[in-house]
Amino acid sequence: MKEEDVKRMIRSVSILGFLLLFLVLSSIGVVLLLQYQPDLVQGWLAKEKSRNSEQISEAFQDEWTPEKLEEVGLVEGEGLQLVLANCTNCHSAKLVTQNRFTREGWIQVIRWMQETQGFWELGENEDAIVDYLSTHFAPEAQGRRMPLEVEWYSLE
Repeated sequence: MKEEDVKRMIRSVSILGFLLLFLVLSSIGVVLLLQYQPDLVQGWLAKEKSRNSEQISEAFQDEWTPEKLEEVGLVEGEGLQLVLANCTNCHSAKLVTQNRFTREGWIQVIRWMQETQGFWELGENEDAIVDYLSTHFAPEAQGRRMPLEVEWYSLE
């Protein structure tokens, strides 16, 4: 090997070493930040998700046609765009439409998703979302089932 080749190899190894050192120190910094300042990190994430949900809401206005809304069982109404922007980020709209809860029940579901599933704070949008859900997807009054029509026969 020539002296130039050795110098070039040493330079390359040095650069790779500095990059590796930078990655290790950055990782340690992130771990320490997450461990000792979790509220700070959650605040950053909540602000970013709130900004994203507003942008997604605008994008969904074009994507959700009346036919598609009918297909999944959603109903036009005040708060629909907020429901689409927040609820369908993580799961299908059909998961919303197959459930029936009172206002308090929908709030409990939202709290459960926030506590266990990483769902963001809805802030001032929460009332409009819960109003929409509790209006259009409230428990349905169910009475007794219809009598069965049975043709009786005798056993021989």
